[in-house]
Amino acid sequence: MKRVHDSQNTSSPQPGKQKIKRSENLCGSIARKLASRYPRRLAGGAMPRILRLLFALALCSLPVLVHAQESRFTVGTASAKPGEKVTGYLDVPAGIDPGTQIPVVVVRGTKPGPTLALVSGAHGTEYASIIAIEKLIHDLDPAQVSGTVILVPLVNLASFEQKVPHVNPVDKKSMNRFYPGKADGTQTERASYLITKEVVDKCDYLIDFHGGDLDESLRPYAYWVVSGNAKQDGVAKEMALAFGLDHIIISADRPKDLSATRYLDNTAAMRGKPAVTVEAGFAGTVETDDVELLERGTLSVMRALKMLPGEARFVEHPVWIQSIADVSSPVTGIFYPLVKRGTFVGEGMELGYVTDYFGKTIFEAHAPAAGVVLHICAVPTMNKGDNIANIGVVAAKAP
Repeated sequence: MKRVHDSQNTSSPQPGKQKIKRSENLCGSIARKLASRYPRRLAGGAMPRILRLLFALALCSLPVLVHAQESRFTVGTASAKPGEKVTGYLDVPAGIDPGTQIPVVVVRGTKPGPTLALVSGAHGTEYASIIAIEKLIHDLDPAQVSGTVILVPLVNLASFEQKVPHVNPVDKKSMNRFYPGKADGTQTERASYLITKEVVDKCDYLIDFHGGDLDESLRPYAYWVVSGNAKQDGVAKEMALAFGLDHIIISADRPKDLSATRYLDNTAAMRGKPAVTVEAGFAGTVETDDVELLERGTLSVMRALKMLPGEARFVEHPVWIQSIADVSSPVTGIFYPLVKRGTFVGEGMELGYVTDYFGKTIFEAHAPAAGVVLHICAVPTMNKGDNIANIGVVAAKAP
């Protein structure tokens, strides 16, 4: 699970290695293609012609950079020429605690286009999202790609290897709470700093992948990150719709301070990069349906961005979530859920209860607002302050 609700583009090509052409030169052709290719219903959902045109115009108005295909594209130690798929690492140096290496893959298309970053594994036991990126590493064919894809499958290696949920066991910090990071901070902060410089600053669009951690029973949903820039937000919204998850959280309350953006998706958004976060998978499982949701959604977004041939699949009638109501436990004991993920609940409805170790009920958890159970605690262990459930409050109307 990614979180509880609590400006300019800085893409910087390496001097002498890349020739750059502004995407505005492609606007006419993109708009014509989007308007003409999908005159009727899209497979998997409908998108009115006027929205397709608006998406095309918004896409073209952003300062997306198209890298000339004779150049290399380098992220960390991975450096790819056109038509190559190259692996490498983001080398996080040692500091006040040990260093680490974060795996990275660059898929360099044979045709010009934008750069999309795909990042997963900030929480190393959200396994479905990690496996989805691993499958994309295998399946993406540079010969079919227009532009470049940066794939970071596993940010939090220590969490993954030690089976520790939520945090980096090296410094006990969440690896999606300390962006844009600090070069002289703890390992989490140094890794966040390097990802900001090597991934966020080098991409044009970003998708952050999460899911239900070991103790979270989660239904799939996405975050539409709202930056306040109408054109950028229009593109991010269409990315969320193209991904295809049918519950979308309107994430408009993120920090606006560039030095304290906190979350990866918000760090990208505040730097002028349309970004979304997607979540699927629950309680440490790797269900085929969840992995396919994430992989299929990514390919659909790439088609919407004209990075792959074929038609995007836009979700037709998403449930828009305007806010999240967090339910936590004031006591330690044994938790018994009474509802499942994805259930619609009324205000005041009992979600579950906590007993002491002799079976006596010591706390009943009730929904603070009507909405959908986005996730609920998946294990009996309950400590004081632990999250019991997140309730998504449905927006009164679509944005």
